[in-house]
Amino acid sequence: MIETPQPELRFLDVGGRRIAFRHRAGRSPGVFWLGGFRSDMDGTKALALDRLAAERGTAMTRFDYSGHGASGGAFDEGTISRWLEESMAVFEGVTSGEQIVVGSSMGGWLALLMNRALRERGVARITALVLIAPAVDMTEELMVPEMSEAEREALAEDGRIERPSAYAEEPDVITRALIEDGARHLMFGAPIVTGCPIAIVQGAEDTDVPPEHAIKLMSHLLSDEASLTLVPGGDHRLSSAADLDRLAEAVSRFV
Repeated sequence: MIETPQPELRFLDVGGRRIAFRHRAGRSPGVFWLGGFRSDMDGTKALALDRLAAERGTAMTRFDYSGHGASGGAFDEGTISRWLEESMAVFEGVTSGEQIVVGSSMGGWLALLMNRALRERGVARITALVLIAPAVDMTEELMVPEMSEAEREALAEDGRIERPSAYAEEPDVITRALIEDGARHLMFGAPIVTGCPIAIVQGAEDTDVPPEHAIKLMSHLLSDEASLTLVPGGDHRLSSAADLDRLAEAVSRFV
């Protein structure tokens, strides 16, 4: 396979935080990548989409939230509000024209929040959403229910807990600030209106964001064209060659 040259690593200041991004110039609609909790813009799916963009001459933008990858800031100071602010800043400060927003796991939640915030301001540049195992309302729906009573007490008293990670040697740090801030951004409980088509790709064997969660999201998408592709045997990563082809197909549908 011929290696695709990486776009230049650049930085954007957001609230005093140095946010790293890579932008590939190209045709519209561009592809805007939102990664997951503790992931970075050099992950398998993000790089696969960047190669696809390079092959087709399509614009592509990806970045790292603060406390992630090449960006500055401390991970344990991160909240949904902070990472949403950074997502908006990169979207508005780096991209132009119509965009297909692709969100993975936590990035799926941020994609929906960003789309809502932009449309409330009359900005309708997001023409489609592709969500991979979207962890909508993850703080309330996926994190808190998994905590033991001892962990809940430690979170209340110490402001943070550490949990083993299935994807890194270092434990996942979950802070009280993250949980409390997440509660201010909950989307379930009311219809979710996107104003654009949505394609959801979900692994049937995902234990981090179970398929029932994607089905719950579908039940809230009552106003816009939405599809759910359930991948038999698929895990949370969805990074096999077949999974990447499926992701490319989902994005290409809207180009």
